Amino acid sequence: LEALARWRRENGEPVAPADFIALAEETGIIVPLGSWVLRRALEQLREWREAAGDRTDLMVSVNVSGRQLARVDLVDEVKAALADTGIPPGLLKLEITETVLVDDLAPIGEVLRNLRRIGVGLWLDDFGTGYSSLSYLNRFRFEALKIDRSFVASIDEEPERQATVRAIVALARGLGMKSVAEGVETDAQLRRLSALRCDYAQGHLISLPLGHQAVTQLLHRFAVPTTPR
Repeated sequence: LEALARWRRENGEPVAPADFIALAEETGIIVPLGSWVLRRALEQLREWREAAGDRTDLMVSVNVSGRQLARVDLVDEVKAALADTGIPPGLLKLEITETVLVDDLAPIGEVLRNLRRIGVGLWLDDFGTGYSSLSYLNRFRFEALKIDRSFVASIDEEPERQATVRAIVALARGLGMKSVAEGVETDAQLRRLSALRCDYAQGHLISLPLGHQAVTQLLHRFAVPTTPR
């Protein structure tokens, strides 16, 4: 599960994420917003785990901005949120975009290493669209690479896209990481990704975005029965 912030106007009309996220970054509101999303996601994950019969494999990923990563107290904030909710650190995945890695790496790198030390997983988002290098992948020990939707959109039609995705999947597998394809919308795309041995798929074909109550209902349907004691 990936936790995403969404904003609606008073009339119910949704605001495009690209619009309000960019404004939040520019004004600095992204820091308190990111903190709220992190804690709310962990609180919700606790409820979802209960709804799913305490499944141990249910995890949540949260996007983290460069501004958040530049804060030295981010690790303490994450540790506190995990402790307060009782969520094991390994069930929290923090998604970081490639562009973050071209900023001042000294403080950000230390934060990433400390997050890894406490057991939180790091996922590299939108892989293939930024400026990351193999040295970054080795240095920060990402758990997963998320293949940008731009490569997935025409994967069943353009051999070049297939070759790119095949290379990313092979790179991830060779470095001991999982591969996650974003923006999967058709059966043909899913079949192609499966043939290329991509580990996970994400997109409207799998599920439309759901509110927390809808997710809870879905998990209730597929809950693992617990054995009476």
